[in-house]
Amino acid sequence: MTSAQRPASSVPLVGVEEEFLVVDASRGEVVPEAATVVDAARPALGARVGGEITKLQVETRTDPCHSVDDLAAQLADGRAAVQAAAVRAGLRVIASGSPVLGRAVPPPITEGPRQDRGNATFRGLHDELAICAVHVHVEEPDRDRAVLIGNHLRPHLPVLIALTANSPYWAERDTGYASWRSVTWGRWPVAGPPPFLTSARQYDDHVDMLLDAGALVDRGTIFWDLRLSANHPTLEVRVADVPVTADESAALAALVRALVVVAGDAVDKGDEGPRPLAELMRLSYWRAARDGMGGHGVDVATGRLLPAAALAERLVALARPALDEAGDRARVEDWLARLATGGDGATRQRAAAARRDRLTDVVDDLAAHTAPGVPLASMTVEESTSA
Repeated sequence: MTSAQRPASSVPLVGVEEEFLVVDASRGEVVPEAATVVDAARPALGARVGGEITKLQVETRTDPCHSVDDLAAQLADGRAAVQAAAVRAGLRVIASGSPVLGRAVPPPITEGPRQDRGNATFRGLHDELAICAVHVHVEEPDRDRAVLIGNHLRPHLPVLIALTANSPYWAERDTGYASWRSVTWGRWPVAGPPPFLTSARQYDDHVDMLLDAGALVDRGTIFWDLRLSANHPTLEVRVADVPVTADESAALAALVRALVVVAGDAVDKGDEGPRPLAELMRLSYWRAARDGMGGHGVDVATGRLLPAAALAERLVALARPALDEAGDRARVEDWLARLATGGDGATRQRAAAARRDRLTDVVDDLAAHTAPGVPLASMTVEESTSA
């Protein structure tokens, strides 16, 4: 059945998890107050808010949605609730893939036996875990089909990095990269794109091998940028920096779902997916993380450099039939248009810094755009630190 023939009711459900950094309202520095924000936001969000592996991070979650309009509303509500909770405690949350200000190395790790096993296993890799991503879950209960769909999505992962690049700063300096989060994350033994696999059995065998080799704490620590969810009947795409705005996260989710639908159609026709060279995938990841949408990316099929905007437009064109089917085409094309005029998140962070050559302005700008409807404390970070 092609996407043109598919009933609208069969458009897959989609859900999103977003991670945020907690910062002090007066200094703009990351602070280990995630539990304070989570506890204060729980009455509004219930199970849709929680902590993360470090005490610097808060995570919000949506329910599974058919409509991306509904998803966008839940994303905005989640951001508003955690921002309001933070403001009441003299804090803020910011949607940035990496910290701008403050002591983030090593981050304070949340306590628990699982975290203790992680510390023993990964050691110094935990020193740079204060990074924030957005995870998109797309409904796919057939695990064999999900693995094959993942093969089709693998070549697109670098483009998704470029589209969402939003982590130029680390340790209070400009790294020169658009997505430094992607670079730090790539050091892990179970990060990056998954291998080309042809069945759920092979996927599970590979996970068992990694467990036996001591590269995982448990099955939940498969940190591939594309994986079968351990807890839900979904394919999870987790390659992207958390975007500055909820609208961008919603557009990303719409695009990812459309790519899953298009890939599913190819799988149903017997296509197991392309096999780009590992060397080209690694190169494409690096170039996307360095340049974001402001430069060139690598075509993983040919190794040629192409403008990042051209690669993004090609990706959207591939997804267009499924975007039309779900009614999401305008949302995604508007997102591309905004990126073309305003730049990716990293470009906007740097623009905020350049106005007065102050990183405190970056934090102020991020806080204002993370949840625009929530009044922040009347005094900006810069005004407070110079008072």
